Amino acid sequence: MTVILNGIMMEPTAAQAQVYSVSDLTAYIRALLESNENLMSIWVSGEVSNLSQPASGHVYFTLKDSMASLRCVIWREQARRMAAALRDGMALEVHGAVSVYEQGGQYQLYVDGLRAAGEGLLFLEFMRLKAKLAEEGLFDEARKRSLPELPFVIGLVTSPTGAALQDMLNTLHARCPLVRVVLAPAAVQGESAPPQLVVALRSLNRFVQPDVIIIGRGGGSLEDLWPFNDERVVRAVAASEAPVISGVGHETDVTLVDFAADLRAPTPTGAAVMAVPHMEDLRNQLDAQRLQLGQVLKDRISGRRAVVRDLSQRLEQLSPRWQVREGMQRLDAMSLRMLTAMRALLRAEAARLSASIARLSGLDPRQVLKRGYALVQDSAGGFVRSVLSVKLGQNIRVSLQDGALYADVNEIENQTKGEG
Repeated sequence: MTVILNGIMMEPTAAQAQVYSVSDLTAYIRALLESNENLMSIWVSGEVSNLSQPASGHVYFTLKDSMASLRCVIWREQARRMAAALRDGMALEVHGAVSVYEQGGQYQLYVDGLRAAGEGLLFLEFMRLKAKLAEEGLFDEARKRSLPELPFVIGLVTSPTGAALQDMLNTLHARCPLVRVVLAPAAVQGESAPPQLVVALRSLNRFVQPDVIIIGRGGGSLEDLWPFNDERVVRAVAASEAPVISGVGHETDVTLVDFAADLRAPTPTGAAVMAVPHMEDLRNQLDAQRLQLGQVLKDRISGRRAVVRDLSQRLEQLSPRWQVREGMQRLDAMSLRMLTAMRALLRAEAARLSASIARLSGLDPRQVLKRGYALVQDSAGGFVRSVLSVKLGQNIRVSLQDGALYADVNEIENQTKGEG
């Protein structure tokens, strides 16, 4: 076989030994690897070790088994699209192409896909069962229930020896120490786990009747979490009389129980946080309600006082004592008005009387006499109004302002004599 590499024709012969540089040999090996179709798209299984995730965004790790190890690289763009959270010790099946890192002189697998070991068949079963149960309506949002604001009894379905139990207990006690917790122990991994989980759920609903049930466990592989994808467990969660919070694995782990539960938490600790309120929040809420209640009571008492005052006034108006007092007050007012009217009337009459007296005074003969006039009377006492009514020698009486004169008529002068 003849290979041209970097402008050098590589065709070794038995007669002539060719010496190559390290770079040429490495490039030659790289060309051989990249020309092999089997190595350009290959799945390799092993355990992750020496995981490194620098700031560049690329991911470097070693895939190993009991006999050998293989350097692996995930470029930044592929790493962003891969949702799996890698960690040392994880059993993986990775897909990619084999090539050579020339500067280090190492062959590597450049990864463009990965899955947990054995995940392929389990994932297909997961998707099949998910579609079946979804079609039956077990995952419908309409059937999910809201959690009570203040539960008194919490049911826990988890392993009695797992770390998840202690995490949930610590969280529940720290947030709401008044809540009562009932543990229904069950295996959370292996073939015995599904029936035990079903029995635990049914026992809590039948004998304890908690306000909320938390079902959960810590993280693990897809195989470890598979009991929470078991159809029996999923149906038991959907049939629970109490609302169920699922807290299975880590935030990136998804099980069918998560879809059937009324609420999904990212972790068991997160499920405990969702199940109960914090005592401090309850205190603040109680303080706010206390202030609101006090204001409502003040408003109601004020309103009732106004009603009582109104009724008291109405009752007082209907009482004989109030009517007597009211009549007396009206009588006093009428008397005052009458007195005022009488005084005005008297003043008016007095004014008219004064005017009449003035007029009469003006007609008093004595007043006339004071002005120098005289009043003449005959002997019979009659008033002499004309010279024609007296005779010569007749005795007359002349009244003045300070007395009277008696005289005889000696002469009569008629002022009208000679008039027609």
